[in-house]
Amino acid sequence: HTSHRFLGTVYVPEVNWTLMVACLLITAGFRETQQIGNAYGVAVVLVMVVTTFLLAMVMILIWHSNLYLAFSFLAVFGSLELLYFSSVLFKVMSGGWVPLAIGSVLMAVMYFWHYGSCERHKFELQNKVSLGWILQLGPSLGMVRLPGIGLFYTELAHGVPSIFSHFLTHFPAVHSILTFVCVKYLPVSTVAKEERFLLRRIGPKQFRMYRCVVRYGYKDLHKKDDHFDELLIRALAAFIRYESLMESVDEQSEETVTSNGSLESCGAAPPLQAQVDGHTITGSEICLTASSVSSIQRQTPRSLREEEDECAFLIKCKEDGIVHIMGSTVMRARQGSGFFKRHAINSGYSFLRKLCRDTSVIYHVPHESLLHVGMVYNI
Repeated sequence: HTSHRFLGTVYVPEVNWTLMVACLLITAGFRETQQIGNAYGVAVVLVMVVTTFLLAMVMILIWHSNLYLAFSFLAVFGSLELLYFSSVLFKVMSGGWVPLAIGSVLMAVMYFWHYGSCERHKFELQNKVSLGWILQLGPSLGMVRLPGIGLFYTELAHGVPSIFSHFLTHFPAVHSILTFVCVKYLPVSTVAKEERFLLRRIGPKQFRMYRCVVRYGYKDLHKKDDHFDELLIRALAAFIRYESLMESVDEQSEETVTSNGSLESCGAAPPLQAQVDGHTITGSEICLTASSVSSIQRQTPRSLREEEDECAFLIKCKEDGIVHIMGSTVMRARQGSGFFKRHAINSGYSFLRKLCRDTSVIYHVPHESLLHVGMVYNI
């Protein structure tokens, strides 16, 4: 990414090398300037037609222009360019087929990837684990808790992924602290480190399960030396301290005496985001008066002791080791699917996924602390 203002301004060196090789192959294959000119003419006119249709959509959806103005623009310029395009179609058999073939291949690649990604996300949403299923497992999730911290990577910002239940079914033991990590890229150039982690607790305290949404801008790079694990542990500790403070305020401010002697009741409110020790975290919003704000610093002995115990347990689990757990999913079209869906999922999308870098490589996860969980998605 080369721009701090626009998301789509990118530079990919491999694309330049691919274009150079393609130009050399076309020149060596045609060996005549007339056929190269025909291919160039079809490409230019086709780009003009597509640009006109896209600009009409921008006028309607982005600029909110008058519909009459947008359709008038499309009718005038679109008809002229379609007329030009119909004339260059006579040159398709004389070299004009090259840009059409290249465009068709690129369209197929983009469509297969988009279709497969949407089907995968839809499957994960439909099969995510409910909180009720987790609560019925018991205080220790109904299984052995291993020392250390387990980081489950998921693309879901809400809910527990199905890979977690699949993991528990085949391996009935989990780490003492579980954190579901969801990495999201925002349409901004960069995200400050103090705003990178959004944390929330899942279930009661004895479960020691958290959700962490890690936010990156399009110019933020994953590096080996960015100390991701250390930053995440600090954010967890800050969240625990903040949660303990809010619980202390809850106990002390149920009925707060205001300056005029009246009583003010403060009930539960929706979740909020706050910054503690430089980390943006979530918690429960508390309605506070001037006297109750000053009481935040005075934690009850019980909440202070619980905070110290939980932070000490977090440090101990960190010393025991951190394991990064990632899903290694295989997508298959279910039996009875149509011809197009079978080939789009089983062939097109599966082939494109094999060409992509693994998530562990993108996030620079060390191999000695990586655990892959295999699962088949029957779409």
